[in-house]
Amino acid sequence: MALELKNLYDDFRDGETIRAFAKIIAEDAAKLDRSINIMEVCGGHTHTIMKYGLPQLMPENIDFIHGPGCPVCIMPKERIDHAYILAMQEDVILVTLGDMIKVPGSNGSLQQARSKGADVRFVYSPMECLKIAAENPDKKVVFFAIGFETTTPMTAVLLDQVIKRKIPNILFHINHVTVPEVMKELIDSRDIHVDSYNNRIDAFLGPSHVSVIAGSKIYEPFPREYGRPVVVSGFEPVDVMEGISMIVKQFVEGRCELEIQYKRVVTHEGNLNAQKLIETYFDKVDLFKWRGLGNIPKSGLKLKPEFSAYDAEVHYKEILPIKEIEDHKLCICGDILRGMAKPPECTIFGTACKPTSPVGSCMVSSEGACAAYYKYGNLL
Repeated sequence: MALELKNLYDDFRDGETIRAFAKIIAEDAAKLDRSINIMEVCGGHTHTIMKYGLPQLMPENIDFIHGPGCPVCIMPKERIDHAYILAMQEDVILVTLGDMIKVPGSNGSLQQARSKGADVRFVYSPMECLKIAAENPDKKVVFFAIGFETTTPMTAVLLDQVIKRKIPNILFHINHVTVPEVMKELIDSRDIHVDSYNNRIDAFLGPSHVSVIAGSKIYEPFPREYGRPVVVSGFEPVDVMEGISMIVKQFVEGRCELEIQYKRVVTHEGNLNAQKLIETYFDKVDLFKWRGLGNIPKSGLKLKPEFSAYDAEVHYKEILPIKEIEDHKLCICGDILRGMAKPPECTIFGTACKPTSPVGSCMVSSEGACAAYYKYGNLL
């Protein structure tokens, strides 16, 4: 079985194919009269780019900007504090996805809360909450839901089951965010936290797993209204190299379009059943704060009012703070996410800020730009 699984991705990590795309990119880039800065929105792309040393295969006039597409990285301290406070309640079992364990809030991380006796559990699937709730009928099981469009349907399925089965002891703390809004923010934001008019983004590599759910249609405004081409790419190194090649070719040919490199999985319409489920249970929030970027309009989700009985933020309203908390003053993640700086330019990169003791948003997950540079920077 292991050999069969390996065969699924071997061709997409083939060195000869990667070098062939590098040659095509170099030949096309030589025809350009300016440099191109490509933002890979998704942290999975960042991880691949750094792990396989793709920047060193690029000609001098092609550069990467590492985007905010890591749902753990962008979680603000206020929301982490909510998770920590809920976890410390005697009647609560806090359940979330594993990457959340080390993200620091102002009170500490969930790992630290657990070391103090909190019942914090990390799961691979939200559906595990059903078993936990059945085994602990005297406890409130709070699912701290995170993720982009990729994981939102799973939360919706869990809520759907909770309602249908009339399960009384599962609540939801919703922290799902959406990708197109942050892409727009990075181009033309007027938020006080970000001077996005200084952004250097020329094109986007679109997130693939998000697009499986939402469809490539969510990126249509970017070539049409913002003059930025988008190529939805898979995560393997050959996928990324082909996606870059498609972007460069658009500039050479004077085109600005939405294209799909990851056609083996992504369609224009996406998963309509998943989209319908999301629309059934969720509304957009007016503002959602992204760690390192600030408040972004309509970029987060919340439970619709008719489902407030399942909303942990309503149930525990009296103990959950609403005051905003600023990011660390020495952290330059906002500049990194806009292409104004690279991780090594940060004064605390690799010293005060490391994967074992993250200070800024770009270091808290393996998919964050700073974490990727820290682990794979010797490949540059």
